[in-house]
Amino acid sequence: MDMNSAPAKDRIPRVDAYGFERPEGFDYVFYEDFYSRYLTILTRRAMKWSKMMQKSTAVEKNMKVKRYIRKGIPNEHRSTVWMIVSGAQGQMELNPGYYHSVLLEGKKNAKLVDAVVTDLNRTFPDNVKFRKSASPCLQQTLHNVLVAYGQHNKTVGYCQGMNFITGILILVTKDEEKAFWLLDALIGRILPDYYSPAMMGLKIDQEVLGDLVKIKIPAVAALIDQHEVMWTLLVSRWFICLFIDILPIETVLRIWDCLFYEGSKILFRVALTLIKHHQAYILEAKNFPDVCDKFKDITKGKLVTECHLFMQKIFTEPGSLSRSTISKLREQCHAQLLTQE
Repeated sequence: MDMNSAPAKDRIPRVDAYGFERPEGFDYVFYEDFYSRYLTILTRRAMKWSKMMQKSTAVEKNMKVKRYIRKGIPNEHRSTVWMIVSGAQGQMELNPGYYHSVLLEGKKNAKLVDAVVTDLNRTFPDNVKFRKSASPCLQQTLHNVLVAYGQHNKTVGYCQGMNFITGILILVTKDEEKAFWLLDALIGRILPDYYSPAMMGLKIDQEVLGDLVKIKIPAVAALIDQHEVMWTLLVSRWFICLFIDILPIETVLRIWDCLFYEGSKILFRVALTLIKHHQAYILEAKNFPDVCDKFKDITKGKLVTECHLFMQKIFTEPGSLSRSTISKLREQCHAQLLTQE
């Protein structure tokens, strides 16, 4: 049979480039249409990036690099660019041999090892590269990075959610040590206190999102209040997993491109875009379970599959979102949470 005349389902691999199996109900026809258009964009971007990456000062912080990153880092440059813009490359070069020494120490910590092992089989069950039958199986790499990090950052140790984040870092870098230093950049610098035992940063940012929705999408905020739904029920997984397992992998990687360069405010832009774009749909909710269901639904479908268009929207739909506004809201929410404890 001519492949071009075969149904889209037969032309598109059942497992994507990162090892994830396509979910049931996957819209192969829409995806093929999107990807054929996106491939043209990727090819054009790859040529521009290759030209830029030939310069020794390629990824210094400037408006051109910011613009390029917002339009997406090609796969072949993603690991290198994430390492440089996050500061992970600098840390790795300053600390030669450090990763292997903390890994050796961590392996002696039975409590830490047990906590990590418990979650290994739960990490990406829909990804063929993390299965025990895979060769090589990425579970061992994941185990090593998480144990080393738990030893390195004893305040955090191992916390649920870190396995998914580390899994993505391993898929992108294909390198244990680089994944470790990127994890350190995320948890230590980019995400404010998300994975500490009290998870205060995570709690604060969920409340900050609620405040931003009040300002920018007041009708949705009023609905949430009316049905007495806590933001943590709706969006905690969005934040703790940085949209992994929530949005399609291509979209997650595009979000992370910006997260490593611009910091955690990107997470608010993504959340606000999802809510604002689906405002009318959310407002149809009649009760508490309805609201929860609608928040699950808005993370699926054509909007989030078309990653290039979605990324354009996150920088326009929510409007301005300054660092000073977020810092101010974080301070207010922190004070409120402290009074509640």
